[in-house]
Amino acid sequence: MPVIAADSGGIARAAEVLRRGGVVAFPTETVYGLGALAFTAEAVARIFEIKRRPHFDPLIVHVLDDEMLLRVVSSMPPAARALSERFWPGPLTLVLRKRAGVPDLVTAGLPTVAVRMPSHPVARALLGAAGAPLAAPSANPFGHLSPTRAEHVAGGIGGQVDLILDGGRTEHGLESTIVAIDGRPELLRAGAVEAEAIEAVVGPLDAGRVAGYRAPGMLPRHYAPATPLRLVEPAGVPMPERARAGALALCERFEGYAASRQLSVTGDLREAAARFFETLHELDALGLERIDVQPIAERGLGRAMMDRLRRAAPGDREL
Repeated sequence: MPVIAADSGGIARAAEVLRRGGVVAFPTETVYGLGALAFTAEAVARIFEIKRRPHFDPLIVHVLDDEMLLRVVSSMPPAARALSERFWPGPLTLVLRKRAGVPDLVTAGLPTVAVRMPSHPVARALLGAAGAPLAAPSANPFGHLSPTRAEHVAGGIGGQVDLILDGGRTEHGLESTIVAIDGRPELLRAGAVEAEAIEAVVGPLDAGRVAGYRAPGMLPRHYAPATPLRLVEPAGVPMPERARAGALALCERFEGYAASRQLSVTGDLREAAARFFETLHELDALGLERIDVQPIAERGLGRAMMDRLRRAAPGDREL
């Protein structure tokens, strides 16, 4: 499993691996992705095998431009066109009607496909060099913390990946926002584009209108560190219970914990989101008994971070 620089030579090498049916980890503006040619079902199957991902959980297809997009989707409704013009390239995924040639393995047998146009220069260069759409979920074991650095990928699934392109830390640090366009736009996953910004373009978003796993990140248990995590107000945790635990908060620090981390000293949600998974990886590596996370106000990107935390915590009750 070579980890190589995401320069022009590395991108050319990665594209050749993909064309041969290989699997490559690469940076996007959200998190690192684990990519294979979307129309090569055998390569896509390796993604599921490497991640130990259930086949009922669909993948996101990454495209470079409108020409590549129209090889994947059968139509672009007006709401989808408006959102793509505002947020693409960028961290927004749209769930649209797929073309017949998209393998059922990519879409979990659904008639729709999750698709986005990334803005990261390495992801875009790789798409251009490969010359084809890439199916690419996050490059981590299924259900675990998403990777925001190449070393996170190497430590999680590196031994099974053909190549890892190292492009440094990702910009947003949270996965893309996912919106289904089938009638009225519906928010399927909060993410790096705030729901408020999307609603400014297409109006109020429905939430949970249709049941089922229609996009990545919808399972009740997901995004979890190996260390037990709970949502709790750390200030109320008795001192003796803090000694072998870690604390994570937006902007506060707490005495008595073995490790206490802030996502943003100033409480800036964009900075916090960029550091979110990276800080959880850091705490997870310390051998703590648990991680106590202070709930984050559910506005803007705080909504996406709380979505991840609730799925990472055992149970759904905040203490």
